[in-house]
Amino acid sequence: MTQLEYARQGRITEAMEKCASAENVPAEAVRQGLAEGTTVITQNVKHRNIPPLAIGKGLRTKVNANVGTSGDHNNIEEELEKVHAAIEAGADTIMDLSTGQGIDETRKAVMKASTVPVGTVPIYQAAVEMPRKKNRPMVEMTADDLFEVIERHGQDGVDFITVHCGVTQNSVGRIKKEGRLIGVVSRGGAILVEWMDYNKKENPLFEEYDRLLEIAKAYDMTLSLGDGLRPGCLADATDRGQIQELILLGELTERAWAKGVQVMIEGPGHVPLDQIEANVLLQKRLCHGAPFYVLGPLVTDIAPGYDHITGAIGGAIAARAGADFLCYVTPSEHLRLPSVEDVREGVIASRIAGHAADIARGLKGSMEMDCRMARARKSLDWKEQIRLSIDPLRAQKLRESSMPRESDVCTMCGELCAIKKSSKVL
Repeated sequence: MTQLEYARQGRITEAMEKCASAENVPAEAVRQGLAEGTTVITQNVKHRNIPPLAIGKGLRTKVNANVGTSGDHNNIEEELEKVHAAIEAGADTIMDLSTGQGIDETRKAVMKASTVPVGTVPIYQAAVEMPRKKNRPMVEMTADDLFEVIERHGQDGVDFITVHCGVTQNSVGRIKKEGRLIGVVSRGGAILVEWMDYNKKENPLFEEYDRLLEIAKAYDMTLSLGDGLRPGCLADATDRGQIQELILLGELTERAWAKGVQVMIEGPGHVPLDQIEANVLLQKRLCHGAPFYVLGPLVTDIAPGYDHITGAIGGAIAARAGADFLCYVTPSEHLRLPSVEDVREGVIASRIAGHAADIARGLKGSMEMDCRMARARKSLDWKEQIRLSIDPLRAQKLRESSMPRESDVCTMCGELCAIKKSSKVL
């Protein structure tokens, strides 16, 4: 049985209890969220050496970090460094998006190294294996080829998979009819668009959805219904193709729940500030409250090198409006495969966004750390300020770079320190 099925029967599992303890909420709240579909627990039945993770309504905003090789940069050891850096920086999950050589080996190494749940996008591997292993072009991939890879990922213990089930002849047709400035930017979405055009057939992930549900249920593998038609620039946000895909994902969510399969929904990438809240409300309405997993969203298109900032701005607004899970964006977005340092910075930026949103929505305990920081600042306790920092290593480095000796002030104000002066009076 899956966690969703246990929850519907009114049974609180060990995984639910562990998640409740980690979230500081009653176990019954986790069970009820699972039963209603507003919460998922990402833990494959074959991946028991990690703590279960709950994502959803009323819980702390979670952050995902992407790692993975590419055809141009295939260094497994470097990707494992990124895994460790992401987890040390506070990532709640890791997604392995590898497309380089040895994808199976990379995935298994990532899963062995990770102490948090791991997600994948199986269609990447299915697509690149066609020319490499079967000596056929990607567009000749069959449904069996794709589902065999999905089964492989489930067997290896992958906790959640992105599947672009809403990329259909209908939804793609909406984009063609309305027009877009930049087209399809999702790698998985683009693979399926090209495949459907070549084969003149429907997306097998949509057409054979029940087959997908059977695999997911066997491993209690959460389906992350992917936004293959997400906007890749602000001008394309909230268009017909994006919304048609979202409508389909809402229908597929209900079909998954009926089979006992957990679901979350992936959201748009590039969205103007004034449309973010509307996008979250649309998703929650059309997808019946299923957890929302957003990439960013990025609030401007002109900040290459700083997209961890544009993504954190959008992520804070999205999470405040009800998004549950933020996929980090690194400074390398749109430019290159991220470095280890890029990964760390991306995680920290998204964690700041998520924490700010948790405070704004009044999540229990979210203000506690900030109040402790305020007390440490009032008492000029620098060691405690650094310890409480979301990135203590960076805080310590910056402090030491201009304050080689012990002091109760910093070099910004020195003896004109406002806190030090006002404390004498207040």
